[in-house]
Parts: sequence; structure tokens; C-alpha cells
Amino acid sequence: MRFLIFLCAFLPLLSEEILLDGKVLTVEIADTDKTKAKGLSGRLELEDGSGMLFVYQKPDRLNFWMKNTLIPLSIAFFDESKTLIQILDMDPPVDSNFVIYRSKAPALYALEVPQGWFAREKVKPGAKFSFLDASN
Repeated sequence: MRFLIFLCAFLPLLSEEILLDGKVLTVEIADTDKTKAKGLSGRLELEDGSGMLFVYQKPDRLNFWMKNTLIPLSIAFFDESKTLIQILDMDPPVDSNFVIYRSKAPALYALEVPQGWFAREKVKPGAKFSFLDASN
């Protein structure tokens, strides 16, 4: 039983494809307290075209920080209609003082990607995302 629990701890998160402003992204879904708390911490790289989508139960002002996160990220906050409301760049901490990155308005989703991806792809507030799997 302990081996099964150990093995499950290292299984990849559920991944989905989303379409954002005409671009397809493969995202890991963080929709539990544990997966949200872990986020992308400890990762040494994150490929362009991939990211992590945080899914919440109800819209709220969301707070993120980069504790134990080793790579620079950009985060986008989306409202209930999956419309992009804000983009922030987040840098790994240089000491134990953590910057809090907060959504300016209530958000239901947050998407982390490699830093600069939104700028390179010219994705701006007002863009919408959808799940490519129609069941979501």
C-alpha cells in the first residue's frame, strides 16, 4: 500500500489542451489544494506551449508567490467567462522575501507559462480560452 501511495505522488497531473487566442497550449490542471500549493515549484524547465492551469471553485482575488520556484513565469488571470483580465511576470525569489502576485479583479482561473510567452505570442487582456475537450 505504501508503494502505491509513493507511486501516486510522482504521477503527472492531469493534462488538457486549451485554445487561447488561436494558440494551443498543453496545460497541467491544478484543481486541488495540494496541486495548487505545489504548482510549478521545483521544476527546472517549462517548455513553450505548456503551462499549468489553476482552477478555482468560485471567483476571488487570487494570490500567487514563487516559493521554491526556480524558473521565471508569466501568469494570466481569467474570469468566469474564461476571458483574460490581467498578465503579470513573476521572477524566482532571490532571498526569503517573497513577492505576492495578486489578481486585480476576481478570477476563476490562473495560467502559468514560461515568462514572456504572452508577449511573444501577442496574447493580451480580452483574449478567451476554451478547453479543446468539449466536456469542460
